[in-house]
Amino acid sequence: MAGRQLNFDCGDVVIAGEQWTAADPSGPPRHVVFLHGGGQTRHSWGTTAEKLAARGWTCTTLDLRGHGDSSWSRSADYGLPAHAADLRHVIRELGPGAVLVGASMGGLTALTALSGDPELARAMVLVDIVPRPSQTGVKRIQAFMTGHLGGFGSLTEASEAVAAYTGRKRPANPDGMRKNVRLSEDGRWYWHWDPAMMTRVDRESGAPDPEHLLRLAAKIKVPVLIVRGALSDVVDASGIKELQDALSDSTVVEVKNAGHMVAGDDNDRFADAVAAFLEQLEDAPRQGPRAS
Repeated sequence: MAGRQLNFDCGDVVIAGEQWTAADPSGPPRHVVFLHGGGQTRHSWGTTAEKLAARGWTCTTLDLRGHGDSSWSRSADYGLPAHAADLRHVIRELGPGAVLVGASMGGLTALTALSGDPELARAMVLVDIVPRPSQTGVKRIQAFMTGHLGGFGSLTEASEAVAAYTGRKRPANPDGMRKNVRLSEDGRWYWHWDPAMMTRVDRESGAPDPEHLLRLAAKIKVPVLIVRGALSDVVDASGIKELQDALSDSTVVEVKNAGHMVAGDDNDRFADAVAAFLEQLEDAPRQGPRAS
């Protein structure tokens, strides 16, 4: 079931979103905002958002700039500061007190935005991302994203590429790929994101500096749930320990039989882990961010 379509004018780009209203909207605001990983779209969260909405949480999923139905940056500005500025603008429109859920690049966006504005959110969930990820996994992601910039001849071809990357069986019906690709005038299917994201950003700014990200993490004073896919080649135990040492209040949950794309690999267990974290937040007294 699709949510309500939203658009947020952030100045140089328009951010597209989708919202599922809580089944029982009475009581204090209970809002979760989802940020996908690089090269994905808001549709990667659809099933999780529906499940949490059924449990009483209003859920908003966003397409990051240059992804999905959000507009492309004319200056190809796809660095973390730009993504974080977009998120802060969206939260101003939605209202404060949300829980941020970010996977991979979306997690770094949430971390960057919240570190600069402690009133932005009441808690955060980081999905398979740490400031110092394993370069084996990072290089595999980069190879996948840059290896298909020429597009695909069919949805089946695109589906086969995803199956080869994730190690999951290709679905018999490839129509589900329509949410992640766009049909160009040349008759080929391209990923639903601006290819400049993989060229200009890499060339001019490179990967985020781990030490800088750890300094940002040290500024976070709200509860943080770190979700790792047990089969992930991006996040390892040393990366999680380093992040936890920087954070003041964090918990780690590992999802079995899931890799880097945790929600896509095992959505039920992922949604359950997030729901349990949200329930703990509700049981705890609602307070503002704690002083450092």
